[in-house]
Amino acid sequence: MKKFGIFLILNFLIIISVHAQRRGIDRERLEAARIAFITTRLDLSPEQAQKFWPIFNEFNEQREEKLKQIASLNPRSSTESISKEEAQRLIKQRFELQRELIEDEEVFVQKAATVISYQQILQLNSINREFARSIYQRQRDNRNP
Repeated sequence: MKKFGIFLILNFLIIISVHAQRRGIDRERLEAARIAFITTRLDLSPEQAQKFWPIFNEFNEQREEKLKQIASLNPRSSTESISKEEAQRLIKQRFELQRELIEDEEVFVQKAATVISYQQILQLNSINREFARSIYQRQRDNRNP
């Protein structure tokens, strides 16, 4: 159950990135803000940050690619036109990609644990959510001055 929660949080972060791109938010600025926010909240030393971010970025890129693959499995038209066999194949592919996401996250945790503590790794999820909420709040505030 915990892994599923982490999966949902990570999906949420990707959705925020997509929304940011659609709304014309500079992706580089958003990424820099996210790095600063997480680095500060995790209280990473410069040495930890230097080692942590390449690990996190590699994991994040793999995750984003798999989530795009999962999204591409969703039929663009009515599901009524899809055969039972095709639907089963798509569902099986989605489950396999989700398993790979969990395996990738386990590898990430092992690598990250060589740089930061397990407590910091646990904090990472809530800090990511907090960053996402702050971005949404700023967007909402900018639309409703």
